[in-house]
Amino acid sequence: MKPTKNYFFQSFAIVVISIAALIGFKQVLPSKIFTETATATKNVVVDSLMLEAVQEEAVKQKDSVAPEEKIVKEDKQKVFFQPEEGIAFPPETYSNYKGFQYLMPFYQKLVQLEKSGEGNVRIAYFGDSMTDGDLIVKDLRAALQARFGGQGVGFVNITSESAASRSTLTHQFSNNWKTQSYLNVKHPEKPFGVSGYVFFTKHDTLNPVWVKYKSVKFNNISQLNDPVLFYGHSENTTASVHYITGNDTVIKKLNPVNRLNTLRLGNSATSFRAEFFAADSIPLYGFNFDDGRGVHVDNFSNRGNSGLPISILNKPLMKAFNEKLGYDLIILHYGTNVLNYGTYDYYWYEKKMGVVVNHLKECFPGVSILIISTADKSTKYGTEMQTDSAVVPLTRAQKRYALNNKAGYINLYMLMGGNGSMVKWADTIPALANKDYTHFNYRGAKKVAGIIYNELNKGYEDYKKLGGDKVVVKLPKDTIRKNGLPKDTVRKKGVNKDTLHKNIPYNPPKKDSLHANTN
Repeated sequence: MKPTKNYFFQSFAIVVISIAALIGFKQVLPSKIFTETATATKNVVVDSLMLEAVQEEAVKQKDSVAPEEKIVKEDKQKVFFQPEEGIAFPPETYSNYKGFQYLMPFYQKLVQLEKSGEGNVRIAYFGDSMTDGDLIVKDLRAALQARFGGQGVGFVNITSESAASRSTLTHQFSNNWKTQSYLNVKHPEKPFGVSGYVFFTKHDTLNPVWVKYKSVKFNNISQLNDPVLFYGHSENTTASVHYITGNDTVIKKLNPVNRLNTLRLGNSATSFRAEFFAADSIPLYGFNFDDGRGVHVDNFSNRGNSGLPISILNKPLMKAFNEKLGYDLIILHYGTNVLNYGTYDYYWYEKKMGVVVNHLKECFPGVSILIISTADKSTKYGTEMQTDSAVVPLTRAQKRYALNNKAGYINLYMLMGGNGSMVKWADTIPALANKDYTHFNYRGAKKVAGIIYNELNKGYEDYKKLGGDKVVVKLPKDTIRKNGLPKDTVRKKGVNKDTLHKNIPYNPPKKDSLHANTN
């Protein structure tokens, strides 16, 4: 029995020593041992350019955080704006930077729309999994269309990984499509479309290649308004599309002679199916649904997108898209996929997103750009869920690239409540966010859309108070001469449409009409 007793005491001693060692080591171990990539949710993946950028920066620099005194000094700095069209927004402190001065062209278009009831305003909303399934965007679209008019869900891809979760459209498609995305392909067979995707039909002699859309009952999108197909250039001269609504089928030929081509399929419908025949080699981009007036918002969400892939969009093709669609505001809403990669110094991201902003300005001349910061995200430190320590450094980098590149900025992290807010949103009843403490649910998304709308509206109302409600109409020189108006008539601040009506009809410049283009 003695050996058994000895083994017992030896085992007991080992357990006691192990517990003591664990308690001792716990005092010196970091609160987070593993990086967030190991615990990422299924919706948080990373684009290839992001991975490359992280690898490059891991070699160039060490983790660093700006000293507190430098941050305080930076926050107190004043930001002054140069007058445009005789209007300048008041100076802002860096800590409260919004930069609505740089949204003036967009606000001017809204004033024209609100006063005349004519024309249209278009927004491209680029985002990641936070806007997956049209979350956030659908409620922002609904709020803008309720105020300024407009019907239609906007531009929709041929296929989509989030089709099943989209609540503003029923979207189905066959499995014989070839899809290329700018998240994982640098050199596509044909240039990516405005959404960052390009689609090709696969040769299939037995099964048709098809896509089907059906509208849903939601504010101002209860129809598929004037469906227009967008497709690119090819030498293919035999392709056709069968447009099927109910028991009716209309066959239309594809004519891919230009860099970007459009084909109006028919009148508004509640649903349709499009089947493609002999369309091999033709790059297909998607369908646009809008009524041609009011406000339209396109949702270009990509799971795992950091925003960096936008820099590889083809400039001539984007200009062609802009000629057809005419964008007035581009929103960049990223951050989820940029957090937690071993650094709190996001200068590299700030620099690369500056390239993205300037690239967009070249692709879409005259467009206003709005940056929306990352939302709060919680990570487990010890036994508690807390705001991830990388969130604030990232929001500061996003603010810097917005300011340095003359873009507007909305600090979503602060507006949703700042430190610890994601835990509150996820744990409140009813919940506003998912238990991954990263993504909003549909209730939270609606609230976020309200925050964004309110911020845009504050800037809009301030713009009008500063004199922007006096619409400045820029007419061609020939029109001015033809009607005997002084050269500076339409360039003076304060000349509105009523003054011009005394001399000539008021016809705001209209964009290239999609609805008249039938190829």
